[in-house]
Amino acid sequence: MKVRTRFAPSPTGFIHLGNIRSALYPWAFARSQGGTFILRIEDTDVERSSQAAVDVILEGMAWLGLDPDEGPYYQMQRMDRYKEVVAQMRAKGLVYPCYMSVQELDQLRERQMANKEKPRYDGTWRPEPGKALPPVPEGVQPVWRFRNPAGGPVVWDDKVKGRIEISNEELDDLVIARPDGTPTYNFCVVVDDIDMRITHVIRGDDHVNNTPRQINIFRALGQEPPVYAHLPTVLNEQGEKMSKRNGAKPVTQFRDEGFLADAVVNYLARLGWSHGDDEIFSREQFLQWFDLDHLGRSAAQFDEAKLRWVNAQHMKAMPDTQLADLVAPRLRERGIQPDARLAPICGLFKDRCDTTVALADWAVRFYSPVQPAAQDLDRHITEGVRPALSMLAKMLEGVPWEKGAIAEAIREVLRATGLKMPQLAMPVRVLVLGTPQTPSLDAVLELSLRDEVVRRLSNG
Repeated sequence: MKVRTRFAPSPTGFIHLGNIRSALYPWAFARSQGGTFILRIEDTDVERSSQAAVDVILEGMAWLGLDPDEGPYYQMQRMDRYKEVVAQMRAKGLVYPCYMSVQELDQLRERQMANKEKPRYDGTWRPEPGKALPPVPEGVQPVWRFRNPAGGPVVWDDKVKGRIEISNEELDDLVIARPDGTPTYNFCVVVDDIDMRITHVIRGDDHVNNTPRQINIFRALGQEPPVYAHLPTVLNEQGEKMSKRNGAKPVTQFRDEGFLADAVVNYLARLGWSHGDDEIFSREQFLQWFDLDHLGRSAAQFDEAKLRWVNAQHMKAMPDTQLADLVAPRLRERGIQPDARLAPICGLFKDRCDTTVALADWAVRFYSPVQPAAQDLDRHITEGVRPALSMLAKMLEGVPWEKGAIAEAIREVLRATGLKMPQLAMPVRVLVLGTPQTPSLDAVLELSLRDEVVRRLSNG
């Protein structure tokens, strides 16, 4: 049996990290098993669905490299197929028309709740041998309800939660088609999973309550249900369910804030799955290690500080040229055309940064005028150090522009003036890069333009 998994988001809000984890695991399982990963957009909620939300799903998945093998399929484009299956179920007596109005349903629920009963449809219109049904009201279009099995349990072995058993007596007869003939969510999901030959459904545990209903529809249609794995919720930093309402950011915002796709995949993978104590790993290692047996059963909590740490580790490990390819567009957005210096600049500063945006903030200092803070100028550019700055400027005009020669020029000025390294290095840093804190001074100057360095030191 070839593994076929799916990610089936509803485009009713911008997809966040909690949502995208439900794409990561089925993608990883399909890849690890040589299977097929399918993207399905469940857009039947026409009023709340939007193309903008679809775009964020597609952009976010493309950025993270979660490329589907099939799709995206759109449920709204499959309406004829759903109606065809409804017609087949009607012909087999698997569904029946129900004429109970919304007002009658509300009254029924109120009575049940007053009697401390579970609110549920009571089967008024369900045909049974010897049962007299109410007269059909004139001019009323019915909903169509699925004839749920009357007794016995629905049982499945969930790959996360273990064995789950629900009594059919707890389930009422699900509406699968509305009065206008449009099908409902739980029914569409089953038809899609059958048609797309889905073998494993890996999704959030907010769908657990839907699962027994869907299993019963699968079996009524003569199909065995897939293997289910219901993932615990991802909580935000306040311990609430991650959602847009609770401040969750769209996935694409992390891209815009300078996070690496592989780092986000690494971090998300650990939000509900583990491989021993491994914290930092590559995408290739993740796919080699991933299985459904090590999915966590407890809710995971998002921690942006931890994500930034993971991102910083990936940046440190990334080749400088590859990192420069990611930083270059951020400089171009600021009107700067980078040159061959960018890769070594990235190599020099990447240990100090946790995002490519932070790295671009350092790199921009090598390509445009800097404006040191007034307090740094007052503190470091003193009358006592100006002669040393002028001497260094003159010496740097004639030395080979490489780290060793620059370092020797600095030592020569220190010997001639009697200054200590920090007394000279900090003023030079302030004038050249606009800050007293940088990596090794000779390395910084080597990557700066000689004429700019000399000019800034001479005018200091």
